[in-house]
Amino acid sequence: MIEVEIKDLQEFIELGRDNPSELDEIKNQLTGTEQKIIDLEEESLYSEEFDNHSAVLTVNAGAGGVDAHDWAEMLLRMYTRFLDNNSMKYEIEEISSGEEAGIKSGSIRIDNYRAYANLESERGVHRLVRISPFDSNKRRHTSFAGVDVIPLIEDSDEFDLNDEDIRIDVYRSSGAGGQHVNTTDSAVRVTHIPTGIVVACQAERSQLQNKIRAIALLKSKLIILEKEEKLKKLDSIRGEQVEAGWGRQIRSYVMQPYQQVKDSRTNIEVGNIQSVLDGDINIFINEYLKWRRQGLND
Repeated sequence: MIEVEIKDLQEFIELGRDNPSELDEIKNQLTGTEQKIIDLEEESLYSEEFDNHSAVLTVNAGAGGVDAHDWAEMLLRMYTRFLDNNSMKYEIEEISSGEEAGIKSGSIRIDNYRAYANLESERGVHRLVRISPFDSNKRRHTSFAGVDVIPLIEDSDEFDLNDEDIRIDVYRSSGAGGQHVNTTDSAVRVTHIPTGIVVACQAERSQLQNKIRAIALLKSKLIILEKEEKLKKLDSIRGEQVEAGWGRQIRSYVMQPYQQVKDSRTNIEVGNIQSVLDGDINIFINEYLKWRRQGLND
């Protein structure tokens, strides 16, 4: 269709040289065709099976002690700011506070069209270099946090989950979350014994509701795992899950001795680290989608 329009425009342009009165109409058609090309270019970024799905994003503190816990909390804040800035509906599913500061882990459920595609870029290890606020000698520290993103699969009820394969623990919610998290005794943690996969939910005030949401999330994870095993290409759906430590990072955030955020996959660099930490990560997402598309076409 676009090819036909381009061919027609070429003919109109040739005719327009002899009929200047038609130039305005040709310009309007050219503008419309250009917009269609832009729309097709953007649409081509979303071609994977789960791209249109909602998602759950989880941040886990990695190597670095209390600095890593603080870094995990900073990342969680970065993502909530991004979601707020882009009017994406979300809830904090679970937060586990660190002993001294920050968080050990935190999960966000994002109910939005193409949430998974637009957050898949964040999966991996994130590295922070800064002068530690927890070091009385003001030395530079490196800390790590791991981010995982999975799609929420709507038909997960069709997946059979045996009761004897799961263990359900109830505990009290912890961590700050404002209006997005409650602090009752209704938090639920579900462990899938055969695989060791653990999910937790504290978003709802009802223990039953949290159990239902946690099991639905567990089913989504198991469906993804099953597809990975069938296709025998782990990184095509979910990416390699690695320890959050040295040499594994997908993105580095350097505050000292200079300021820079660099994505190791796309080589995109941003000098305004505070803007990034305030949720301005669109450039990383857009460049990742282009990088992913290129990889699929190679």
